[in-house]
Amino acid sequence: MRYALTVLELSLGRYDAAEASALPLYEDDATPLSTTILPDLVEAAVRAGHPALADAALARLELRARASGTDWALGILARSRALLVDDATAEPLFRRAAEHLGRSLQRTEVARTQLLYGEWLRRDRRPTDARVQLRAAFDRFASMGAPLFADRARRELAATGERARRRSGPATTDLTPQERQVARLAALGHTNVEIATRLFVTTSTVEYHLSKIFRKLDVTSRRQLAGALGIAAAT
Repeated sequence: MRYALTVLELSLGRYDAAEASALPLYEDDATPLSTTILPDLVEAAVRAGHPALADAALARLELRARASGTDWALGILARSRALLVDDATAEPLFRRAAEHLGRSLQRTEVARTQLLYGEWLRRDRRPTDARVQLRAAFDRFASMGAPLFADRARRELAATGERARRRSGPATTDLTPQERQVARLAALGHTNVEIATRLFVTTSTVEYHLSKIFRKLDVTSRRQLAGALGIAAAT
């Protein structure tokens, strides 16, 4: 409950409240969530103006992330370090975070990294660069059904002088009828040859559609495709 409330408060930009929600988990340090909460506490404490607490949370995160060595752990570590840096060294840390998290397939964490990177770029008076990251963050949040984080990205975009239109439905509504057919068959485990035979098209057409489908739904595998479509993946 406290973890969910922390993320909710962060999505709303209420950093003092997010910090207050995260602190009991951090101080208890007895459950898996006490590690998961660390990057959220770093973000909340930095934005709430409590650098000492952010430093302490980062130190604990660094020990655990380096021991873990996973792309997820190293990605959130790089992102958290970037939040505590005031100069240009933050940028390579944000980029490193995005690379690690991209390989981990953690879509939410990639989007949150793009949001934080975009916010940093805007504050560094680089609105054009900021828009690239903020647009990407907005699109990811909107497609995955995270409207509060999408609104935070939209507000940041507005601060750069650009508007992001609200998305009225899930990303699957962006698919053409044939793309939806291809996507469903692929998610159910059919090969490209089988899909081509069923739809009376060539395999190269199937490959072309799949490349567009993966891009539109922001997925990289057929198993992820099943999740994006809300159906059971083939085993």
